[in-house]
Amino acid sequence: MVSLFFMKIIYAISLFLLIAFANSCAAQNVVVYEKFADFEKAVIKDDGNVYVINFWATWCGPCVKELPYFEKLNAENKNVKVILVSIDSRKDLDKKLLPFIERKKLKSEVIMMSDNAYNDWLPKVDQSWSGSIPATLIIKGKKHLFAERDFESYAELSEHVNSFINLNK
Repeated sequence: MVSLFFMKIIYAISLFLLIAFANSCAAQNVVVYEKFADFEKAVIKDDGNVYVINFWATWCGPCVKELPYFEKLNAENKNVKVILVSIDSRKDLDKKLLPFIERKKLKSEVIMMSDNAYNDWLPKVDQSWSGSIPATLIIKGKKHLFAERDFESYAELSEHVNSFINLNK
């Protein structure tokens, strides 16, 4: 009787560890770019694909509100690659960003841009960018479309992206 009791405890502990390990494996790995030049080389590619790059932060209400639209775009529009670029503080990666990604169950690629020299790299994204977020860059090769605003619905975002795709076929 005692050995059966211990076997049940060992089984319960094993099951708990298995579930905990599976959850930690499911967590998204977030690449952190300390310098915009590294981000630019890795993310802004001229490979024929359409990239929808959304600049956001966990502390930005309008950014968080529109994330589900980007998630739906990522899931439903196979003609684009969605990249969510967090500009949260580097020190908040483990305490805020990773738990946020887990809680919101984000499936799109999330990266962090921690280059604080904003005045140097904002104009490289778009000359008109004041630095406000959310902001979205859609690119294909040398062509791009920039929107320094939030999208009110998935339909609005999808229409914006599809108009860029149709112009650049």
